[in-house]
Amino acid sequence: MDRGTVGSANRGRLQVDVRTEGRSEVVTPVGELDHHTADLLREPLESAVEAGRTRLVVDCSGLDFCDSTGLNVLLGARLKAEAAGGGVHLAGMQPVVARVFEITGADAVFTVHASLEEALSS
Repeated sequence: MDRGTVGSANRGRLQVDVRTEGRSEVVTPVGELDHHTADLLREPLESAVEAGRTRLVVDCSGLDFCDSTGLNVLLGARLKAEAAGGGVHLAGMQPVVARVFEITGADAVFTVHASLEEALSS
């Protein structure tokens, strides 16, 4: 049975763009965030906090999938950013990703915005 790339070790399934916009570090993951791709997001989030960029905005609009490992990456980034006086804002979550946050209760511990524009203006 061919299941495509779901669950495969193909790290190309997630692309992460990072840019500074005003006082925020905008991190944009595109694709699938799971056990195999989590470090591709963890590394830029941790680097941003280490560099003093503690207001992290994760643009989730291009995120097609997020499992518990991906959720843990975001929770870890939240703890580090908050410890440094900042925070993590999630923006533009697709329904399938938002459902993971809703089921686990993680939506209650993040600041969630409907769009990137909203997150940047708050």
